[in-house]
Amino acid sequence: MQQTYFMIKPEIVAAGEQKIGAILAIVNAAGFRITGLNMRQMDRALVEDFYGEHKERPFFGELCDYICSGPVVAIRMERENAVAALRELIGATNPEEAAVGTIRDLFGASLSNNAVHASANTDDAARELGLIFG
Repeated sequence: MQQTYFMIKPEIVAAGEQKIGAILAIVNAAGFRITGLNMRQMDRALVEDFYGEHKERPFFGELCDYICSGPVVAIRMERENAVAALRELIGATNPEEAAVGTIRDLFGASLSNNAVHASANTDDAARELGLIFG
């Protein structure tokens, strides 16, 4: 089994339990097993460390502000080929380019407010899970 990190972003959490539940139902139906879950407000230092690979990009400050704007749902999940399978399930970063039926197609509002985060690769998954779940 491979583990990966999945985060439901602040705008979905603010929209309420129905959307959170719908997203969790999608990942569950895709064969993921949730092994850790919490709702938390991430502080600025953690968010800057979490998204550190984007530090030099022009959107870094806005991204950090956005993730710090409200609580997120942090999820540790596992299944065979979890990282790639979850990336496929969530769809393209830009919801307008996401395949029909993917999480970002269904719940994403824009490139900036794209509903969820999923680890990009196994190294990122290990790093992100370590930061969030210890």
